[in-house]
Amino acid sequence: MNRQWFISDLHLAEERPETIALFERFLSEFPQPGDRVFILGDLFDVWVGDDDDSAIADRIRADLRGLTRRKVELLVQQGNRDFAMGKRLMREVAARLLPDTHVANVAGQPTLLMHGDLLCTDDVEYQKTRKRFRNPIFQWLMLRKSLAARNRIADDIRRRSRERKALKSENIMDVNADTVVDYLRRFRVRQLIHGHTHRPARHAIRLPDGSDAWRLVLPEWHHDHAAAWVDDGKALQRVVLAGD
Repeated sequence: MNRQWFISDLHLAEERPETIALFERFLSEFPQPGDRVFILGDLFDVWVGDDDDSAIADRIRADLRGLTRRKVELLVQQGNRDFAMGKRLMREVAARLLPDTHVANVAGQPTLLMHGDLLCTDDVEYQKTRKRFRNPIFQWLMLRKSLAARNRIADDIRRRSRERKALKSENIMDVNADTVVDYLRRFRVRQLIHGHTHRPARHAIRLPDGSDAWRLVLPEWHHDHAAAWVDDGKALQRVVLAGD
């Protein structure tokens, strides 16, 4: 039976070799031909453009090509760290780039898939920054810069993001409950899967019409442990991966 796998927030980077190794073990041992793998954002800790020719970028390209060559369908959403992933990368690895919101059939029910940052509407500062970074003109100008310049800019953005995050309330950086309900109602679904918040849990939701819904938050990957969720067509189950 073909299965669907859901992962997010791997934050792959050269300085995280153990996480890369864990990801490569997941790709080689778990998805089988005919399966689908959904990566719901932040595969990379930073992605400065599809022309990235660094060793880590080439290594992950090869890993993903190897997956799709085994007849595993790969579907990818952009995250807040790798929103510059584009059509060129998807062609190179034979993947499909999904929009910020995508409805798929999961465990027999229509389910909304998101990275999750759009749900954090209490963080007004972040939402303004997100809108600026996703502006096509901003991205066009950025991609005209050299790779070295883009990497310097990305390093500076990450540094300032860490500084701002340290000053913010944890609740501000979590999802807004009303926003979650708005998205469920807008897409007429009762299931939502997302990442981004690094607060893995399964939440029950009571909608305004009295019906029940739920929200599954995918975990962040670490150097020695990670988790994926798999749909066998009937139910979702958590699969834990441990490092060597």
